[in-house]
Amino acid sequence: MAYELERKTAVTAAIKASRLCQAVQHSLVSEQTMAKKDRSPVTVADFGAQALVSADLLAAFPDDPVVGEEDAGHLRTDEGAVLRDHVVTQVNTVVSGRGADEILAAIDRCTYQGGPTGRHWALDPIDGTKGFLRGDQYAVALALIEDGEPVLGVLGCPNLPLDWSDPDGPAGCLFVAVKGQGTMLLALDGSVERPVQVSAIEDAAAASFVESVESGHSSHGDAARMAELLGVQAAPVRIDSQCKYAAVARGDAAIYLRLPTRKDYEEKIWDHAAGWVVVREAGGQVTDVHGRALDFSIGRTLRDNKGVIASNGPLHDRIVDAARQVLGLGQEPVG
Repeated sequence: MAYELERKTAVTAAIKASRLCQAVQHSLVSEQTMAKKDRSPVTVADFGAQALVSADLLAAFPDDPVVGEEDAGHLRTDEGAVLRDHVVTQVNTVVSGRGADEILAAIDRCTYQGGPTGRHWALDPIDGTKGFLRGDQYAVALALIEDGEPVLGVLGCPNLPLDWSDPDGPAGCLFVAVKGQGTMLLALDGSVERPVQVSAIEDAAAASFVESVESGHSSHGDAARMAELLGVQAAPVRIDSQCKYAAVARGDAAIYLRLPTRKDYEEKIWDHAAGWVVVREAGGQVTDVHGRALDFSIGRTLRDNKGVIASNGPLHDRIVDAARQVLGLGQEPVG
């Protein structure tokens, strides 16, 4: 099976990182840290999760570079000593025997700039930092990109219910997709493994959609106007992180809108590469608001794209048409 070792390595790494994030939430996030708007717990989890994933990728694929968010510069300073000690402690709750130098080196390995040729990994160790701090949704997102195209994606979603219709039921999901092989849902505890597919809904009036909790990440007003044009009856479900891609892939929602809030903003590849594969392999579509394919070949950002629309497929062209009307985009060629 193609990408068998890559899939196994990515799943194992994402589970380790998810366990670290859960441990940090339980031990460091408190009412006091939230009241003080203290971001140190999520920073510890960010660094620790990146170290774990990077180390596993290095062991299995030493020649593969990694595009990631973090570097260990601050952790190497005297001011970063306390934070560094927390990171080392948390990493060793998951994999024992890791020293500070090894952990910092693993974090610093994730500085690749991306590009159109060869293969590299894109990692977001915690996508949805505010969701993490609130105890809501966040994701560990990892993708393999070959010659500018994501070919494997893993989303570790520690707080996502195994059954969307039972929000108080068992939680902890991992979605894994490989080009040409579909999308699978795994429980983080190993109790569930099954294929998932997007919703078959063709009537927009019956569709539900997800968008970012933060209005600074996606324009809620424009999304509401698009929903009105489409005839969508359901109120939007607002959740953090690439868990929105997971919701579309599993058929919990038919539409995911991430609409531009600033003309100069460039989406980061690590915020979308894993979700892109997970939705497409589940039978859905993902484009920007113009209907153009997302271009992962030009570096660390999607600078030639604006916004993101993910859907179950049958609704996609209508959603793009609604975006053009609401955002005043005109008819641009789809590439």
